[in-house]
Amino acid sequence: MGCAGFTCSKHSLCALNILYVMVSLLMIGIAAWGKWFGLVSSFQVVGGVIGVGVFLFFVALAGLIGAMKHHQVMLFFYMIILFLVFVVQFSVSSACLAINREQQDHLLEVGWNNSLSTQRDVEKNLNCCGFQQVDPNGTCDAACFPNHSCLPCADKIQEHVGEVLHFVGGIGFFFSFTEILGVWLTYCYRNQKDPRANPSAFL
Repeated sequence: MGCAGFTCSKHSLCALNILYVMVSLLMIGIAAWGKWFGLVSSFQVVGGVIGVGVFLFFVALAGLIGAMKHHQVMLFFYMIILFLVFVVQFSVSSACLAINREQQDHLLEVGWNNSLSTQRDVEKNLNCCGFQQVDPNGTCDAACFPNHSCLPCADKIQEHVGEVLHFVGGIGFFFSFTEILGVWLTYCYRNQKDPRANPSAFL
């Protein structure tokens, strides 16, 4: 049973970290694809997503190597980092699900005013101009602007932002629970003996 428990913990931890590696590569690929095809022009957004993907990739790689080699130090730091990621992600997911309409409007307006590239992306993709009102004397990348038929972007953004926040919050909750599962598996795995090693040695 000891052998089965050790092997099961090892394989489960490896499978979990392979999943994290795949998710991290998917994040990096989607961000690069969006930048390459001009869907997102903001370097901060693309850089942030790629940065999170690279961070997750190295954390998962450390967990995978630690699980395969039953490396105590690597598993310990992996467990600590994964727990911190769980705390942050659980908090952000809770905020996404709990935010109300007034808070959404405030955050959207702050984000709109802080990034001209984001404004251009939204105007182009949603075919709208301005945030709360359309300025006929301003500039806008939307196709409707030459015809003076554009609507403010705030209305169109609000049609989707609630669904997006609930979707992001739900996905975040799902992965946060896989992270706490990873912490528990790592803790159990660190305290198990490798049946292939000397039975009297505690690894």
